[in-house]
Order: sequence, then structure tokens, then C-alpha cells
Amino acid sequence: MAVIAEPVVQAPRASLLSRALENRSFLGSLFMLPAILILVLFLAYPLALGFWLGLTDTSIGGTGHYVGIANFVSLAKDSVFWLSVFNTIFYTVTASVVKFAIGLYLAVLLNERLPFKSILRAIVLLPFVVPTVLSAIAFWWIYDSQFSIISWVLIKAGLIHNYIEFLGDPWNARWSVVVANIWRGVPFVAITLLAGLQTISPSLYEAANLDGATNWQRFRYITLPMLSPIIAVVMTFSVLMTFTDFQLIYTITRGGPINATHLMATLSFQRAITGGHLGEGAAISNAMIPFLVAAILLSFFGLQRTRWQQGGRD
Repeated sequence: MAVIAEPVVQAPRASLLSRALENRSFLGSLFMLPAILILVLFLAYPLALGFWLGLTDTSIGGTGHYVGIANFVSLAKDSVFWLSVFNTIFYTVTASVVKFAIGLYLAVLLNERLPFKSILRAIVLLPFVVPTVLSAIAFWWIYDSQFSIISWVLIKAGLIHNYIEFLGDPWNARWSVVVANIWRGVPFVAITLLAGLQTISPSLYEAANLDGATNWQRFRYITLPMLSPIIAVVMTFSVLMTFTDFQLIYTITRGGPINATHLMATLSFQRAITGGHLGEGAAISNAMIPFLVAAILLSFFGLQRTRWQQGGRD
């Protein structure tokens, strides 16, 4: 008896879209598309526009023309620009080092068993939560030449006889804004390092105690090496935020006295917005990029040396 074969019914081919949605690489690219668009719109485009404006003589209300590197040549001969470079480096290095030292100390202290530890952590975080402009106004009153609470207390204590010119003397003004930045930036460093400290296994310290290690040896050979990746990230962000600081300086001193506290960011704003020379202001902003790249490389890769993490010497 012959067997009649039934016709084979082929399933409809999957559509191109269905096959694409089953592809993990395509789905990953699709999900990344919104983030890429945001980065292009709010980061890449302003950066490219700023670079282009730095090559033109554009001014507010007028059309600019391409002038090449003329703005950068002019900046190379500008004493105020070089003063702002010095101020920016001094401000960034001094504030970042002190913020790290105080922040690390507070992080180690808050990592211990203390009464009311949660309340203390909240108090430490307060300066970072307060809006920058509000903090700057408070320091502006603290440094006031006639109503300074610091000068008043020192006079009442008989330590000085006249009010201190915190913002009237160039070096006093530099140190004053550095102190304000330290006060605002320490909480970020302390809380972030505290989070890193809590990831270190207590068994490492218990083993060190059994071996008779001192507090300094535990800190040197356990805490610092284990915390170094977090330190690298924290210092990178700290340096970037300090180098590009604008609100604190502009609110307290506006770059004065006699440009003694002008940072590259505030000088760029002054030349571009208040002065109307967009091309020159953009050139100053572009001149910040090499310093930022150098700061990132120094603070990030410099703190990730393998031998240093293992407790050895370079």
C-alpha cells in the first residue's frame, strides 16, 4: 500500500524587525541611543561650538569671522590670563590636597563605632547639600571688612586691633576663597571615602591585630592600598570640580581684588558675557582643556600604581 506524503507547510519567515530585536548587539545599541543623543546634544555640540567660537572674533550681537589662532596668540601675551592660570592651579592644588586630608581623616573617624554616628554623618554632609551660592553669600558676610565675625571675635579676644581685609588684600582673598572651597568640598570626599572604607573586610584588620600591627601599619598596609581605587575616583572628581569652580568665586569676589582671585572659568565668563567678546572667552575655555586632561591623568592613573597599592615603593 502506497503512502502519500503530506505537503510540508513552511513557517512564515520572521520579519527583519523581529530578527533585529532578537539580536543582542542591536538591542544594546538601541538602548544606548538616548544616552548618546543626550551626550551629543549637551556635551559634544557645546564643546564643538566653543572650539569653533575660539577660532573666531564673534561678539555678542555681531557676526564673527574666522581668525584662526589669533585669540590664543593674544592670550599668550595677556598678563591677566596668565595670572588666572596661576590662580586656578594654586586654588585647585591647595584646596584638593587639604580636602583630601581632612576628608580622609573624617572618613576614618566616622567609620569607627561612635555614639550618634548617623547624626554626625548628616552634619558632615550639610555643607555639600547647601546650595553653592548660599554658601558663598555666607562666606561673603564672614569675610566682610566691617561686619566680619572672625575679625570681631579676634578683636574682642585682644589678638588684633583692626578688622582684617579678607577680600581687600590679594593673598588674603586667595586664601579666603580656598577656605570656602574646602568647607564646601570636604563632605563629598569624606562621605565617598567612608563608603569605600565600609567595603574593606574586617577580617583583614583582625589578622593584622593578631600579627601585632600598629594603627599606622594597619592604615598604611591595609586601608590605603584597599582604598586607592576609590581615592583615584574621588580625587579626579574633586580636581575637576575645583578647577572649573565658578559660582563660589564669582559670588564672593567676582575675581577681585585686581584680578587676584580670577580663575580661568570666571575670566572666560567676564570676557565672553559681561565683556561681549565671545571668541576670546571661548578661547580661554578651550585653554582649560589641556590642564583638565593633565589633572585627570595625574590624579587617576598616578594613584593607581600597582606597586603602591601593594605597599611597595615606586
